[in-house]
Amino acid sequence: MTTVFVSRTKVALGGFCLIPAVSVASTVLNEVDDIDALVESLMRQILAPAEVVIVDGGSSDGTWEKLQSGRLKYPTLIPIRDESCNLQRCAGPIARGRNVAVGAASSDVVAFTDAGCTHDPDWLGNLTAPILSGEFQYSVGGAWIDPAKSTVWDVASAPFFGVKLNPDAPTKSCTARSMAFRKDLWQRVGGFPETVFLGEDTVFDSKVRKLVTPAFPERAKASYQPRHTFRSAVRQMVSYAVTDGVLGGRSSRLWRNVARCAAEILAVLALVYSPILLLCVLALEIYFAFRLDWADLRRTPVRTWGARLAYSLIVPWVVAWYQSVGAITKKIRPNRQNVTLPTSPTNSSHP
Repeated sequence: MTTVFVSRTKVALGGFCLIPAVSVASTVLNEVDDIDALVESLMRQILAPAEVVIVDGGSSDGTWEKLQSGRLKYPTLIPIRDESCNLQRCAGPIARGRNVAVGAASSDVVAFTDAGCTHDPDWLGNLTAPILSGEFQYSVGGAWIDPAKSTVWDVASAPFFGVKLNPDAPTKSCTARSMAFRKDLWQRVGGFPETVFLGEDTVFDSKVRKLVTPAFPERAKASYQPRHTFRSAVRQMVSYAVTDGVLGGRSSRLWRNVARCAAEILAVLALVYSPILLLCVLALEIYFAFRLDWADLRRTPVRTWGARLAYSLIVPWVVAWYQSVGAITKKIRPNRQNVTLPTSPTNSSHP
């Protein structure tokens, strides 16, 4: 990773005071359906970003062309095309894209988000306020989905991916959909780990928290729209479980889910003697499914409750099996964006 010179730029607010400028960064690959909404929501921020740096890993679906058009409309949009930020050329393409974006950013404070997200106008100001005040070096906002605008399986799978159903819900979960930090902190931890395909933000977060305490500001969540089907929600869980196995991380989570699987098997076998054990296991599974966000989930249709319970029952089996597979094979599963090999090896930014 190339070392960058950190400049301390400032911007004026209302002609009276100066605060450190903030850059916003993101990485994309084949996100043509979501890129316009992302860019537009970033350009509507009350705290206007000094620049929005978006690194494209070699999109072939029209994403890059939309970014080029956006550059004409928004002078502070800086699109960078770098096809080394692709699974065919890098073991950790998302992490590499993030590092390229931070390296290109001119501001001392960098905020991150992802495609598939949009943001309220006060998002950037709320997220970076603890850093700009000088009290913190690192801020985590989290993500939320609006149940009224989401699919049943978005809502059903939300807590298992650290996503809330309410923008005001407290969270301490790390996600690059909404995080901000000082560039020198990014340098101190060696940037995002480019050996990791998924979960690079989690690894980065764990390194950062060994050095500093994060801020968890209110009203700083990214609005996320995954548009999951049952199949895609399970597939995403599979990808994260395999990645955990490859990295050898979250072993306690693996064993908790193995224990849940074993309890379910024993409960079924014990039916020949009594249904009591099965009823107890079912009560626990209902608790696991709804404990994190029942206050918000209860306002959704009953069929969503059923989907949540069904997904929750599947999770321990997916995690136990695929995390074990990842630990044994040490082979990651590419996502849909990384399946297609880019057509030409270019590395350029829009003039």
